[in-house]
Amino acid sequence: MAERETDTSDIRQLLTELRKRLGFSQEKLASELGVSFPTVYRWEKGKSQPDTLALQSIERFIKGLGAPYADLRERFALLRPFTTSRRPRGRPSKKAAGKEAGSAMDIKAMENLLWKAACSIRGEKDAPKFKDYILPLLFIKRLSDVFEDELARLVEQFGDEATARTVLEADHSLVRFYLPPEATWPVLSGRQSFDWPEGKRPRTLGEQVTTTIRAIAKANPSLQGVIDLVDFNETRNGEREISDEALSKVIELLSQPKHRLGLKDVEPDFLGRAYEYLLRKFAEGQGQSAGEFFTPMEVGWLLAYLVAPRQGEEVYDPCTGSGGLLVKCQLALKEREKSVARPLKLHGQELTGSSFAIARMNMVVHDMEGEIARGNTMVNPKFLDGASLKRFDLVVTNPMWNQKTFEPATYENDPYERFSARGGFAPASSADWGWLQHVHASLKERGRAAVVIDTGAASRGSGNEGENREKVIRRWFVENDLIEGVILLPDNLFYNTTAAGLIVVLNNAKREDRKGKILFINASAEFQKGRPKNFLPEDTVKRLAQAFHEGKEVEHLLKVVALEEIAANDFNLSPSRYVTSLAPTEHRDIQTLLDELAKHQREAQVLDHQLAGIFTGLGYRWGGEA
Repeated sequence: MAERETDTSDIRQLLTELRKRLGFSQEKLASELGVSFPTVYRWEKGKSQPDTLALQSIERFIKGLGAPYADLRERFALLRPFTTSRRPRGRPSKKAAGKEAGSAMDIKAMENLLWKAACSIRGEKDAPKFKDYILPLLFIKRLSDVFEDELARLVEQFGDEATARTVLEADHSLVRFYLPPEATWPVLSGRQSFDWPEGKRPRTLGEQVTTTIRAIAKANPSLQGVIDLVDFNETRNGEREISDEALSKVIELLSQPKHRLGLKDVEPDFLGRAYEYLLRKFAEGQGQSAGEFFTPMEVGWLLAYLVAPRQGEEVYDPCTGSGGLLVKCQLALKEREKSVARPLKLHGQELTGSSFAIARMNMVVHDMEGEIARGNTMVNPKFLDGASLKRFDLVVTNPMWNQKTFEPATYENDPYERFSARGGFAPASSADWGWLQHVHASLKERGRAAVVIDTGAASRGSGNEGENREKVIRRWFVENDLIEGVILLPDNLFYNTTAAGLIVVLNNAKREDRKGKILFINASAEFQKGRPKNFLPEDTVKRLAQAFHEGKEVEHLLKVVALEEIAANDFNLSPSRYVTSLAPTEHRDIQTLLDELAKHQREAQVLDHQLAGIFTGLGYRWGGEA
């Protein structure tokens, strides 16, 4: 007989109340409990429940808080024991899948996994090629683990695994991606046997990986030409491009239970983050020149909160990358409205093949209605309405900053009139305002957008005599009252630059109290130190979005500026021009400071002794000694 299950809402309420009474962010509580930030987030959202070890950590932590938290300790005691009911016969278990509830993979764990995978093939392939072999294996693992999750759902629905598989064989549309029996990760990793037809058994592991990928692509036409581009059995000059030994090391690494990549095991854009890491770590120069420019996760959430998607709206990202910004818009809508009857319609265009593949997969994996097109948006936009650009309710994007790859003819001969009608042509030295022109041309009559650009684009040309192309375009946007807000981000958030970055919020239909004004937010001090990059804490992201939507002036953070003042400042849109920021105060533990002081004093004594010996040996008196 199954033991009583704890009501998910009980633990959610207790953790939320505990955090609020302590004044902790989710990140801070996660640190105290020794778990990842996403884990606490998922607990409080009811998306997962703490496992036994996690419950023990929570219990110890609450007990350590003493008498003021005795009420929470008593409430927590009533929640124990925390056990799960017996699963249906034949259902794949969480334990078998290698994860216990509540143990999501965080960024550091992901990076450690990818580093080890890269080390497994180091020496056989040049560093820039690591991603070409690691990513397809991550694709297979992710698809297989998601497929296993969905099979478990069907087993629960139909009562046993045999029935669920029979139904699934008859209707592949019951799952996001269907995997043939020979193309699952357990078979590829040798953990499950498969009866290969005569003459079809792969002769090498490389051949089996290639066969697996092609079988998946054949069963899922949307992945054809997306994941099946690399032949893992390829030979050149009589030598394999990558050996079975190296492949086996990567496969064994990914097969470890802690590296499960199912629906609830990793963040929504896990594959995009993995691609980003591989580019940054091993092919950064190549990736940056190819236009790879990823958006930090918290900046993506801020963009989504700023545009505040509404049910049924059409959302567009002309530089979609791995689709992370589109995914976050849908998740932000679900977070705000809980029940979504009309999901967002997502559209994106991406030039780079690997990013395009990940974006397409992300749409399907997350049950999101979307269309991802491939191509150069500036030169050949794919979303059209007849001879004109298709228009959208929302646009969120982070184009590569200061692009110098577009010829003057791209602007001057544009058949969609994106540029000449919106202040003229961007300079050859930077396409930032060219992207903003494209974004505005893609908005509906009441559309809104949030775009990340380089900080220099806000002020270049202002204060100088003569005309500057970027300033002329800025003036057009200001005079037409299209800019609702400009937000200065902190330094060192983005992976391939230490520059701060700006978010420009456009709105074709400002509310009455915002007309003739622009909101400037200086968030340059709103960060926490990280390694190797700074980051915006979750609470800060929500506070910045709330400040923007409320529109009330906050000293050292937000100021509302009339368009006349901006014109008087020669159309300078830099938030630091209008809002002075307080330098962040670093708070350190007193005991740590005392320990460091004692250490320095001991070091000083050693140096004094050494100097005394040196100078005494030279015949001098040290320290006033007679």
